[in-house]
Amino acid sequence: MKSWQEFIITDENILGGKPSIKGTRLSVGLILGRLSNGWSHEQLFESYPSLTKESLQAVYAFLDDCMNGYEVFITPNSLEKAS
Repeated sequence: MKSWQEFIITDENILGGKPSIKGTRLSVGLILGRLSNGWSHEQLFESYPSLTKESLQAVYAFLDDCMNGYEVFITPNSLEKAS
């Protein structure tokens, strides 16, 4: 899989700069919220045709980095993982 940085972006002109999936108006928070409310992957893909399996994997990888002590720096139009 490509790195999550290729799929997750921030742009102040899209969703107020919330982390979102590149090329969509789907925020990471929206996807995680749907999953936490019991949505299946199939429901996500049916409801949001622009969501791909790779971009969903990127959401998980982003969350994994956030939860495992990486500092995630938000820069214009992208997110970068601190080394």
